[in-house]
Amino acid sequence: MRIAEISSPELRRSHDQESGPHSHTLSQIESSIKQLELHSPSTILPEALSSDLRYALTQLTQLAPFPNSVCLSIWKLSYRLWNACVDLSNAFAASGIKSSEEHAKLRQVSADLLFLASDVVGIPSPAFKCASFFYKTGRVWHDLNKFDLASSCFEKATDLVSKVEISSISDNDEHKLVLNLNLARSRTAWEVSDRNLSIMLLSRSKNALFGISENYKALASQYLMFGKVILSKNEVSGVNEALKLMNEALELCEKGLRIAKTTEETLALKDLRAKALRFIAAAHLQRDEFDNVLKCVRVLRDGGGDQHPSLSVLAMKAWLGLARYGEAEKELKGMVINKGIPEGVWVSAVESFFQAAGTAGADTAKSVFLGLLGRCHVSAGSAFRVVNRVVGDSGGGSGEGSRVRAKVVVELVSDERVVALFAGEEASKERTAMHALLWNRAAEHFRSKDFQISAELFEKSMLYVPYDLENRMLRAKGFRVLCLCHLGLSQLDQAEEYITEAEKLQPDIASAFLKFKIYLQRKDHCNAIAQVQVMSSCLDFSPDFLSLSAHEAVACQSLPVAVASLSHLLNFYSLGKPMPAMEVAVFRTLVTILTKETGHASDILQYIKRALDRVSEIGADCFFGKGEVGKREKNWFAVNAWNFGVQMGKEKSYGLSAQFFRLASEFYSIKFDADIEDYNLMVCKSLILCVSAIIADEKQTNSTLLETEVKAAIELSDRAGKILLSSSAISLQDEHKETSIESDFIFMHAWSAYDLYSRLSDMGQKQMLLIRSFASSKSCNPLHLLQIGLDASQGPRSNPEVAGFALNSCLSALLASPSPDYQYVALILRKLISVSTIFKGDTDDAVISIYKQADRIMVGLKEGEYPTEEAKWLSMTAWNRAALPLRLGQTEVAEKWMNIGLELAKKVPGMQTYRSCMEDFVSGYEKRFRELGNGENRPIMVS
Repeated sequence: MRIAEISSPELRRSHDQESGPHSHTLSQIESSIKQLELHSPSTILPEALSSDLRYALTQLTQLAPFPNSVCLSIWKLSYRLWNACVDLSNAFAASGIKSSEEHAKLRQVSADLLFLASDVVGIPSPAFKCASFFYKTGRVWHDLNKFDLASSCFEKATDLVSKVEISSISDNDEHKLVLNLNLARSRTAWEVSDRNLSIMLLSRSKNALFGISENYKALASQYLMFGKVILSKNEVSGVNEALKLMNEALELCEKGLRIAKTTEETLALKDLRAKALRFIAAAHLQRDEFDNVLKCVRVLRDGGGDQHPSLSVLAMKAWLGLARYGEAEKELKGMVINKGIPEGVWVSAVESFFQAAGTAGADTAKSVFLGLLGRCHVSAGSAFRVVNRVVGDSGGGSGEGSRVRAKVVVELVSDERVVALFAGEEASKERTAMHALLWNRAAEHFRSKDFQISAELFEKSMLYVPYDLENRMLRAKGFRVLCLCHLGLSQLDQAEEYITEAEKLQPDIASAFLKFKIYLQRKDHCNAIAQVQVMSSCLDFSPDFLSLSAHEAVACQSLPVAVASLSHLLNFYSLGKPMPAMEVAVFRTLVTILTKETGHASDILQYIKRALDRVSEIGADCFFGKGEVGKREKNWFAVNAWNFGVQMGKEKSYGLSAQFFRLASEFYSIKFDADIEDYNLMVCKSLILCVSAIIADEKQTNSTLLETEVKAAIELSDRAGKILLSSSAISLQDEHKETSIESDFIFMHAWSAYDLYSRLSDMGQKQMLLIRSFASSKSCNPLHLLQIGLDASQGPRSNPEVAGFALNSCLSALLASPSPDYQYVALILRKLISVSTIFKGDTDDAVISIYKQADRIMVGLKEGEYPTEEAKWLSMTAWNRAALPLRLGQTEVAEKWMNIGLELAKKVPGMQTYRSCMEDFVSGYEKRFRELGNGENRPIMVS
């Protein structure tokens, strides 16, 4: 405020008469003041102004002391400068501009000018007036946070006042200045953390109250303010100190009430006393002294009927601290009736009640909140705070408590009145926050597999998504997660409804994939496979979704769908696009899936063939990978092709078996640059089994191979034969490494090659060379030769030369062993006799030699060692072979056969009767031959 300029006849005369060395300096000061008086408030104060004034003041100080007339001039200039500062300050305040530091410097110059001429005669209470200038300047410095300058001003003012006897002070303004100086110094000391000095100055202020109730109120307010500051820091050590300060404030209020004279003073002190009691209650609450809190509340309510909003909160928290939730609930519900309680207070109360009462207080919090909606305006921010508190920081837990809270939240946020709070553009921020809160809690329940609660929260979160184009994608996302929740609950119809809505809003790959999942769970394989095609037509399609679809299908045991997804995925590899996995991995997965069910051998064959074709197209390194990884992948396909070939052979599906073995040979033939291991042996085995399976399939289907097919099979067989003869297959010929399995493979090669050669003309010689080569190998087994001999001796493509060679070689090998198997010997002899008989005739010496060889074999054998029935057959057939020569008169031939038969009969146990008959016939034959000569026919014994 402006200070009235001093005007007196003495001052005017002194101004007119003043002269001397200080007149120039005073003129400079007056000139600067005029500039300030003319300064526009819209422009910044120039720094030069305060600098000029400070320089002039310094010069003037050097000329002190001054005569009284000069002092009066200085006083006038000081007042003019002060009033100019006040005018500028008022103008700044009207424009909303804060006072600058330059403004404070000008006030400081004004106070220093007055202090320079403080010993003046003719002005009442000059010390108090000068102190007032310093006090007000100090407040300006304090507001600018220049606490050292403020403290300096307050101390100068205090020094000026302290020189006056307190008993001589009678003016109320002067009384008030003495108190205000102490309070101002106390506040400044508090700001610089000199708490001891601050409290000491407050205590000193008790001596400057002068029995004025307003002073009691001012000092009590300062005590209370310091107590509130300490209490707000929530430090345990500071609560006791805060209580002391607030009790001082309460005591000062009580004393002030005793001396208050007017109603206004009494009401003001009562209000401050009630405020002090409320903060004392809050301090006790921080110390968990809940009974003391309730005492303070009771005093406030009983004494003056205080209905301050905080009382219900304090009482409620105290009852909660004492675990008396019934009384706390009454206090909380009573807040609904009290319309004077601000929104922030009851929201805080609801939060506190729920925090203390936990899940049990969720319903109460909801009912209180909804009750408040009916009686007062509630902001969207407050509603969000309540919901956030009810839902808790870990609302997605799997416990029953979190489920209860979630259900309360669902009821709360779905209320039409609550939803209405978030309508409109002004609540967009809170609406977004509410949606995010519900979404996050729903997601936590979803991760805990609590799909029911998750679905409800997701559904309610969509109430806070506007129906506009901007939020179209967000609503589609909400429908998709609802679809996922109902999928988790196996509620497929509801899931389909939600995903259909999502597709309407945003027809993207995510929606198409979720619909695919629904078809999978329904076991609707046809629609699921069709949906795979739909997915690939989406604009944001990525091949990763086909891989994901295959995984989902395998998890649902929908193998046909998995195969369709992966098969469709294979079509993208030829386009050269980045893919989620290597092509070989897709083929491998396809084959693995198809093996999980029977009856897919043809499909497996198809994909293995496709894999081999891709190897031919892009190369082994690109398809399988390089190094050890590529080798493992290649071996996987080779081994599986082999295994499927074996399996099909066991199942007598020889056609498929042949194709699998052919593929196995191709995979084993693939070589890498750093390939050390030699797979020629497996190539050879695969080819041999392939040719054998081709022949077996022909026999099984009663068909005949075409000439081209025969030649192709011969080509495969010859390729195997070359490997057998090559150095890489030397182990097959090494007698130390030879195994029975490998011997069998060599036999299969020889046998199948012989069979194929027999189908073409002019191959007899090649057949013989093949069998001779096989018979000369160390892998040759007598039984293998027996098999070849038997096959060569019968059928439309028989070869007697090969049959004879094979059987004779077999017989020689058997007889050369330490303990021949005479069952096989007898079989070979019988077969040799048959072959010789058919192709050479009975009279041929070869047949006779076979019988004689049999006779020699049986010599020295133990009884029964040679099969008896076979021996009987040899004896009787040899005897019977004499019949035809006898009829034809070929007596010599007949006698040979009879002698062979008789000799054989002698070595066969159990043929005594036959032998005696034979001997009698021979004796009678010889007798008649001598009597009758050669002209009569001789009798023949027929067995």
